[in-house]
Amino acid sequence: MKHWLIKSEPATFGIEDLAAAPHRRTGWYGVRNYQARNMLRDEMDKGDLAFFYHSSCAAPGIYGIVKVVKAGYPDPTAFERGHDDYDPASDPAVPRWFAVDVELVRPLAQPIALATLKAHARALGDLAVLRKGNRLSITPVTAEQWRRVLALA
Repeated sequence: MKHWLIKSEPATFGIEDLAAAPHRRTGWYGVRNYQARNMLRDEMDKGDLAFFYHSSCAAPGIYGIVKVVKAGYPDPTAFERGHDDYDPASDPAVPRWFAVDVELVRPLAQPIALATLKAHARALGDLAVLRKGNRLSITPVTAEQWRRVLALA
C-alpha cells in the first residue's frame, strides 16, 4: 500500500462534499497536470490511502483520510463537451487524462493545519506539500511521513 496527499479547494469540492456523496465515494476527476496524471494512471492502486487536503482557502490543511477504491481509469470529464474539465484534444481511444475513485475513511476530528505541518517540517522530511512552489494536486507521502502526520492529529 502506498500513501498520498490529494488537494482540493473546499469551495469546489471539500471533505464535507465527500462525506455527503453517495457511499462517501467520488471520482477524483479534473486533474490537468501531466506529473499528477502519471501518478493517477500508473502509481495509485486500489487500497492506497491519502490525506485529503484543503488548499486555496482561509485554513489550508489536512481534513481527512480517503482510500482509493478504484485504480486509474480514463477521466470521463475530458470527453464531456461543456464540462469545465473538457479537453477537445483528448481522444477516448488514447486517453490523455486519468482519474481514480476515492472513499472517505474518516474526517479528522480537528484538521491538521498547514502551519502545524510547517512547525514540524524537520520531522516530516521532504513532505511535498511543504515545498515552496509545489502546486501538484497529488503527491506521494512516505510511510514514515504518514505515521508522523497522523501523530499530529
